[in-house]
Amino acid sequence: MLYSGIDLHKRTCTMTTLDARGRVLDEARMATDRVALASYFARQRKPHTAVVEATGSWYWLHDFLRSQGIALILAHAKYLKAIAYAKVKTDAIDATTLAQLLRIDMIPGAHMVSPELRPLRDLMRARLLLVQKHVSARSSISRLHEKYNVPAVDQLPPLVQVHAACFQEQLQLLKRQIKGLEKSLYPHLNPNADVQRLLWIPGIGRIGAFTLYLEIDGIDRFPSDRRFFSYCRLVPGADNSAGKQRHRTSKDGNRYLKIVFAHAAVRAIQYFPEIRAFAQRKARKKNKPIARAIVAREIARIVYHVLKEQTDFNGKFKGIVLTRTKKRLWPRRASPSA
Repeated sequence: MLYSGIDLHKRTCTMTTLDARGRVLDEARMATDRVALASYFARQRKPHTAVVEATGSWYWLHDFLRSQGIALILAHAKYLKAIAYAKVKTDAIDATTLAQLLRIDMIPGAHMVSPELRPLRDLMRARLLLVQKHVSARSSISRLHEKYNVPAVDQLPPLVQVHAACFQEQLQLLKRQIKGLEKSLYPHLNPNADVQRLLWIPGIGRIGAFTLYLEIDGIDRFPSDRRFFSYCRLVPGADNSAGKQRHRTSKDGNRYLKIVFAHAAVRAIQYFPEIRAFAQRKARKKNKPIARAIVAREIARIVYHVLKEQTDFNGKFKGIVLTRTKKRLWPRRASPSA
């Protein structure tokens, strides 16, 4: 077995290939294109495994190497830095370090989204960016109203109205783009059985269900619900030392899942009396943000078991039967109680 480390950049990449004993068999710096890579790997006749640090351009590399019969491992950039910190850092050293860590099975792996879900997941993330821009444009108009203490755009001074008109045009354009992206997703995601199951869980709408399905990318990669909570950023980190226990915030995990579950918790508390009562009890002992976080975690627990066991939502929250049920509206295809 041969092991190659790839230090990938936009225009160039550096490669180092080792054998099973750690001896350097080949090194090269080349243009980042398929012809150069094919020529390099053609010189290697044995079974091959390669590793590259997680970047925004690994899609094409994975597909190309797979067509060449070479397995690619994606290295987690943050954890890799902790393992392989060096005072001297060059592309050649990085490639060699990657190859050595791969050879001794010390690469901290990052998840590679399924090829068939890549465009759908990226489209959902693009929608979130458009929504954020839409909110920013609305906030800009509101600040103009506040600045001049008027309730409508037509009451602003003439030049300020020109300013506000720019944001209004942005709102109209962004709204059309958001709707267009959503409609392009419906045929691909509405018929999915997991999406249909997720739609019946409290607080989760169609966009939330789409995001959960695409960002989770297979619940079987989480051996327990605790691992799933951690990936969703629903539990605090720990900073324990000398017998003292402290919680700390952490950005490890998937921020898109955290957004979905935080929104689901707000909606579930708003619309389901039993969940609202549970959150109020928790808020009296702790505070409202922590209560919402606990509700979000319980919704994540439901999502985990619904997907893991491939069963419909049983209509219970913390063992309590919910008196309110969701209506049979599009895009649901069947009711679990039907």
